[in-house]
Amino acid sequence: MTDQNPQQSSQPDGNNAETIYGAQAHYASYPSLRDRAVFITGGADGIGSGIVEQFARQGARVGFADIQADRAAATIDRCTVAGVPHAPVFYDVDLLDIEALQAAIGQAQNDLGTIKALVNNAASDDRHTWQEMTVDYWNNRMNVNLRHYFFAIQAVAQPMIDSGGGSIINIGSSSYMMQEDFFPGYAVAKSGVEGITRTMARTFGPDNVRVNTVLPGWVATERQLSKWWSPEGEEGTLRDQALKRRIYPPEFAQMVLFLAADDGAACTAQQFLIDGGRR
Repeated sequence: MTDQNPQQSSQPDGNNAETIYGAQAHYASYPSLRDRAVFITGGADGIGSGIVEQFARQGARVGFADIQADRAAATIDRCTVAGVPHAPVFYDVDLLDIEALQAAIGQAQNDLGTIKALVNNAASDDRHTWQEMTVDYWNNRMNVNLRHYFFAIQAVAQPMIDSGGGSIINIGSSSYMMQEDFFPGYAVAKSGVEGITRTMARTFGPDNVRVNTVLPGWVATERQLSKWWSPEGEEGTLRDQALKRRIYPPEFAQMVLFLAADDGAACTAQQFLIDGGRR
């Protein structure tokens, strides 16, 4: 892979598709992903949008759920411009509504075929302190960042088993590993993702359904750059990373593609950290 996103000293335009999403020339192609049905939560922007586009470029039949209809349309437009074989299908769903989420997954099974890869991605890393935490906000952080992972798995698992297997990829976070202290509810929820991965990997292993976690470090999405970026923060991140540059959504997505493809058939119950060597 070329160093298409070298270290930059100032904040780029987060809406610049070339800056955020980069070129494709040297990424791998996975024949097993062509026409494979994939469902992604939180696919309208950020890391999720990058994952949607990368699967679509592989020729997968992609469905994704989100509440941001305008951002979802922009993601689909970007895929269309790229000339993907199948335009992604958007499902307007609030993932706090588990019944609606499972219904959308059922509709995607009808629209796209049996879902062979599920990417649990949707989350919110809004900053908060331990002092301002309330019971309601704690429950919200668990529901936004963890609960829907399990119930999405519940919705796809039996069809995957009946079809001979599949891949479930849970997007975690390196934040709890690094003891970051500016969003305790988020960090606790993300640590729970690993519990889901390891438990479900053991449960589904005999049925050839693989479950893995992919953990981002600091990935330069539009949200991160517009809400949390600072020169001092980036300086600290690059100091800690082995790679002295930003990590972008398309390169994070490559590990997700590998795990969804037949190439990752022997991988389950594992953590894969994509952070430029920071951890």
